[in-house]
Amino acid sequence: MQAFFIVAILGLGFLITFQIAKASEYVAVLRGEEKARKQANKVNAFLLLIFLIVGLIGVYYCNEKLKGKILPVSASEQGVDIDRMMWITLALTGIVFVITQIALFWFSYKYQESDTRKAYYYPHNNKLELIWTVIPAIALTVLVGFGLYYWFAITKDAPKDAMVVEVTGKQFGWEFRYPGKDGILGKKYYKNIDPSKGNPVGQLWDDPANHDDVWLEQEMHLVVNKPVQLVINSKDVIHDVGLPHFRMKMDAVPGTPTTMWFTPRFTTKQMIEKTGKSNFVFELSCDQMCGRGHTGMRGVVIVETQDEFNAWLASKEPQYYKANPGKKPVADTLQATTSVK
Repeated sequence: MQAFFIVAILGLGFLITFQIAKASEYVAVLRGEEKARKQANKVNAFLLLIFLIVGLIGVYYCNEKLKGKILPVSASEQGVDIDRMMWITLALTGIVFVITQIALFWFSYKYQESDTRKAYYYPHNNKLELIWTVIPAIALTVLVGFGLYYWFAITKDAPKDAMVVEVTGKQFGWEFRYPGKDGILGKKYYKNIDPSKGNPVGQLWDDPANHDDVWLEQEMHLVVNKPVQLVINSKDVIHDVGLPHFRMKMDAVPGTPTTMWFTPRFTTKQMIEKTGKSNFVFELSCDQMCGRGHTGMRGVVIVETQDEFNAWLASKEPQYYKANPGKKPVADTLQATTSVK
């Protein structure tokens, strides 16, 4: 119903503007072109003033209506700083926006054409030009400095106790690889990629570090309050790992691994409580146009406690044994057979 009223108000505003324009045309016929032009100028000046008032009210209304609804609170420690930077940026640009818009529309109204006033020619003022050049330059330098500081913070070396997850983008999905008990991701080679042989990311089975690595698709598991370093790759075209709830993003470039790290603040269960949405999930989206299926290239991030993560990882079979079932330890094979019975 609210949307209907908004559309109706906009339609009414358009109709009124159209009728005023038509009336101006009739006045032009009756009074002559010069008088009609001056009359139309006054009408336009008045409409500019109305547009200013209605526009500022609309900006305020949209801000109050959507505040806190577009994205919930940042779910990573680094995202808190990024949100702070965003609010500082919005505050500075918002102040400038309000001042300049008021000045623009008010001056258009106040200094409309008049037979009793002569235009003043004011071509140059060094002091004024210096002020409006230096102040924005300083403000932008500060904002860029903040951005570089936070960018280097998430792309520098991760803490030594950080867990490592390899993220690989492909048209149109995500693959994840976790190191096993050794904490080391095994080596891989792109020419070894062969999903039909159980080797979707090209792992080198001769490397012992690969024997306990776990591979899966579309679902990434992280530990709350534990730093995680993402090692990001792509199989085909440029993708982008977008983690909006964590305020993180990084390109996935073919042949050039990229990295970033962050620390999750809340588990998925905690975010469900905070948002009040029983179906809430942390989303992993592709933020780079990558083809026809781009909009459907989404994954899920599950943040849980260390014990929950350990139990989940222990339930997954290393990709090495999926690709080489004959090399699976006898004890594991017997246990699996017993479980099936």
